[in-house]
Formats: sequence, C-alpha cells, structure tokens
Amino acid sequence: MIKQMTGLPAGVVGFSAHGEVTADDYENVIVPDLEAMFALRDKVRLLYRFADDFTGFETRAMWDDAKLGLRHFSGFERVAIVGDIGWIAQTVPAISALFPGEFRSFPGSELPAARAWLLEGVSGD
Repeated sequence: MIKQMTGLPAGVVGFSAHGEVTADDYENVIVPDLEAMFALRDKVRLLYRFADDFTGFETRAMWDDAKLGLRHFSGFERVAIVGDIGWIAQTVPAISALFPGEFRSFPGSELPAARAWLLEGVSGD
C-alpha cells in the first residue's frame, strides 16, 4: 500500500510504502499524483519512504515504476529513498548513474535528514 505524505512544499511529493506495493497503488496513487505535478512543473523532487512494515513489490508494480521513471527520465531533480531495505539502498547508486537528477539513499532513522536534503534550495512557492 502507498500513502501520500503531506506537509511538503510545492514541487515536492512524498510517498510512504507499507506492506506490499501493488500495481493498483501505482495506477491509483503514485501515477496520478506525479502526473499532476509534472503537468505543473518540469522538475519534481520525490521523497520515497519504505516503512518498517514494507514487504515488497508486486511484479507489475515494479514494471509500472520503471515505466514512470522512463517517461519522466529528466524530470526528477532530486529523489530521496528512505528505508532499511538493503537491496533498495544498493540500487540507488546505479539509478543515480543512469538518471540526470540527484538520487540519495538514507537509512530509515534518517527521514529528517533525507527531507532536509530534498528541500535544500526549495523556495516553498
């Protein structure tokens, strides 16, 4: 399940993953929210938190994630990935090398630091 985070300034969107993330989560939460943001802005900052109860991705959800990333290849200015999922943290350097934006991984205990890094230079318009 995906929950959208609140209290983020314009141009910043955040999601928290709980349990199993499904294709329906992408189709009903992530894609509409990000597409709405990209309709207003060329560049978006994303905070993606994997909660302690996260159990994994449905296969179709992983495919939807890849399609979304490719569709907005140069649209992610900064992405903060937060959580204690080893394989996810290990993929962030590879993703960062492939995409033009900045991608950083943070342990779950460093959500405030991830948020601060993500918001550096954001005017809050």
